[in-house]
Amino acid sequence: MAGHSNRREREEMMELLKAYQGLKSGRHIAFLEEEDFERIIDHFDESEDTESAAEAADIGLGQFPFSSMLRFKKADMLIALRRYHEALDLLNEAELYDSNDIALYILKTDVFLALDEPQKAAAILEDALGRFEGDDRIELLFELSDVYDDYEDFEKVFDCLKLILEEDPENEEALLKICFWADFTGRAEESIRLHMQIIENHPFNELGWFNLATAFQTLKLYEKAIDAYQYALAIDDKMDIAFRNMGDAYIRLRRYKDAIEALSKVLELSRPEDVIYEAIGHCYHKLENWAQARFHYRKASHLNQEDSRLNYKIAVTYYKEQQWEQAIKQLHLAMRVHRKQADYNLLMGECKMAQGKLKEAVQFLSVAVESRPKNVGGRERLIECLLQAGFAEEALQQSQEGLLATKGNSTFLYTSCAANFLMGKAKEALVQLENALSANQKGFRKLVDLVPGLMQRAAVLELANKYLRKK
Repeated sequence: MAGHSNRREREEMMELLKAYQGLKSGRHIAFLEEEDFERIIDHFDESEDTESAAEAADIGLGQFPFSSMLRFKKADMLIALRRYHEALDLLNEAELYDSNDIALYILKTDVFLALDEPQKAAAILEDALGRFEGDDRIELLFELSDVYDDYEDFEKVFDCLKLILEEDPENEEALLKICFWADFTGRAEESIRLHMQIIENHPFNELGWFNLATAFQTLKLYEKAIDAYQYALAIDDKMDIAFRNMGDAYIRLRRYKDAIEALSKVLELSRPEDVIYEAIGHCYHKLENWAQARFHYRKASHLNQEDSRLNYKIAVTYYKEQQWEQAIKQLHLAMRVHRKQADYNLLMGECKMAQGKLKEAVQFLSVAVESRPKNVGGRERLIECLLQAGFAEEALQQSQEGLLATKGNSTFLYTSCAANFLMGKAKEALVQLENALSANQKGFRKLVDLVPGLMQRAAVLELANKYLRKK
């Protein structure tokens, strides 16, 4: 039946075009209705023959000189041909015949946007709003929101969408758009009030519940957001974006098992994405389920092989299981992409230290420190490695550089003290120990681990008793 209908429409159009060509050439007089010209113009427009469409509109106006519809059609074609001023003149002429057609204001808006005069486009639509109601007014508000977006008056974009939803609370397009703009403009609280009113009157509107949830999530009200997502999912259990956002909310609340369940639903409902597998891997990581974390990081890595962070995260899971060689293999893969990335070199140094390969560890830890000279943890680990390898002098130098880079962090007073003790410079070490203890007593326990037999020194015991008892 559909094929028969389409064939009949094609035959009718061929007859119409034949009559139009006869009229155009003057070979014979054919009478065409105003609606016939509209169909002919649309035919040429759909065939991307804009010149012929404009010509057909001209011939139509010769037959129906008072037709506002044909003027609008011709203006539309002139805009497509970038003859903006001609189009505007024609629209001003059409306004004399019919000022109550929404097409007039939309086409004028298109002209001013094409002329890069969005303020004039907005003014036309703002003035027109009072003339229309119902669907026409809503269409104008959508047009106006696009104009405001064009010249970056984003607050007014939100205002337009809010007005639409106040008139048509279940308008799907407005509900889809306002979710973004509420977040972008920071008007989450206003969005909450709007959507609570919507769901009060339309309790089975899943987009209303979803938008309410996202607004709660923007304000970090994660429990309320989860409740609202669950209502949305009770209405539409195939809404994968709700499961995705709910998974994020659970992660923020450190409810990792719940997050895994929500994110797994995303994988069931939509195309697999690396970010979802990575997020699930992160949850298992937090639960210290290293095998499952690794499994999901690998899934993410297969989908995004350019992301070296995923190889690093896999390496961390092996490190946690003390599988040094497996961790090193993954770090080599990561460092093919980002050779000097601090975290990668730091973890490689840790693996080499665990294997007792201290000289290799020093090389990697040095790269980490060069990349992040102000990072306390990385430099501290390098100094500890240097001390273990017997390079006390280099450890002292790194400690002094650390003090300069961090503006006197007490960690490096303790490592300077350790280096001096191991170099046999007890007097300098004791001076630094007193400075360190007076600044921060927390580093003393690590100093004891770094220097064998430290607590057998009377002077050290005296200082420890003085400052630690005081604490």
